[in-house]
Amino acid sequence: MADDSDDSDYEAQVRDAFPELDAITGDRLREQVVEAWVLGLRRGGWRDVRDVPYAWNIDEVSNVEHTRGVTEIAVESAAVQRNRHDAAVDTDTLVAACLLHDVGKCYEYVGHVDDELVDPDPTYASGVIPHSLSGYALAHEVGCPLAVQRAIPHFIGEIPERTLEAELVASANAASSNAITQATMGISLDEWVDRYSQTTD
Repeated sequence: MADDSDDSDYEAQVRDAFPELDAITGDRLREQVVEAWVLGLRRGGWRDVRDVPYAWNIDEVSNVEHTRGVTEIAVESAAVQRNRHDAAVDTDTLVAACLLHDVGKCYEYVGHVDDELVDPDPTYASGVIPHSLSGYALAHEVGCPLAVQRAIPHFIGEIPERTLEAELVASANAASSNAITQATMGISLDEWVDRYSQTTD
């Protein structure tokens, strides 16, 4: 299992993997996003952030690729909403939530990769808790604002009242996920969910 001495390497990996961090203007929030990823990677025992797969049965696409895609889609959608509808989207909240929406996969997917890629801490890492909830827990633990925390659970029904930022995260996640399932398996996201009920993205 990885220990605290690996944190500087994890920090470097996260900063390199997610250049979108630079879009977060708040220094503290930017560092909290990095900190949540470092905790997830360390406790999951991952060798590299890019080893975390998009889904338990789709490893052709990394979770990093998906997360970056979700962030890009959400930010572009927010720009349209601002320009067309004068919507008040908080960019820092949106980008932080997008970057953290699947950090919980560091815990959930340890059992779905080759053993040499992970050495998980069983206190945290397992497939028992859905990644959107463990992602929320990581964001909470590092002190992310409530607005960010409540935008991370992205399945229908997990949060009874969604903010505009939460809706943008959820819709961008669905758009990215649908593109990935179509490209890798030739099926829609809904078909993938129907066929494989373990997770929805």
